[in-house]
Amino acid sequence: MKPIIAPSILSADLANLERDVRLCEEAGADVIHVDVMDGSFVPNLTFGPGVVAACRRVTTLPIDVHLMMVNPEKHLEAFAKAGADVLTVHYETCPHIHRVLQTICELGVKPGITFNPGTPITPLKYLAGVFDQVLIMSVNPGFGGQKFIEACEQKLRDTAALLDEIGSEAIIQVDGGVDADNIARLFAAGARNFVAGTAIFGHPGGISAGVASLREALG
Repeated sequence: MKPIIAPSILSADLANLERDVRLCEEAGADVIHVDVMDGSFVPNLTFGPGVVAACRRVTTLPIDVHLMMVNPEKHLEAFAKAGADVLTVHYETCPHIHRVLQTICELGVKPGITFNPGTPITPLKYLAGVFDQVLIMSVNPGFGGQKFIEACEQKLRDTAALLDEIGSEAIIQVDGGVDADNIARLFAAGARNFVAGTAIFGHPGGISAGVASLREALG
């Protein structure tokens, strides 16, 4: 499948969010990625459903909402109503992960499951059929601009092998330190959906050049 470029608005100019989201779409990005942080599961505090709704009003691209929060099940309906196309929850915060993923699906939204760098992916064996996306965090969540954790390249390979083993067609997404220097390696390891913040919004040539640089690196 075609690689998916998903700019993370965590790194956007929030005073000009509409402009930056539109520029991402014009640049050929595939998805808008919204990092929701609750100040509890992760140190930072970021966006709520209102920001998702604002993005929905200015783009036709799918909106992928990454819920870095405790008790995400309390907020699923609000984010779905705001316009999320994908809701991804952390395995670490969901003791009843199967139920949470089913609830997301019942809301008419694609369910995703996230694993932190140090969390094993073995639970995927018991969740076949209830997730459409697996997000492998390649930094410890909570802040943008971090360096890619190299061990996560092997974790992507292991995830691809496990999904093949259980017959899942879920997309593997990677988030954290993705840039033009490593994106081809991550594609070879099995990732197909690439979340990038600094590499796009911090590119010296601007957003369009940032998206183009990732496309070019993928060949």
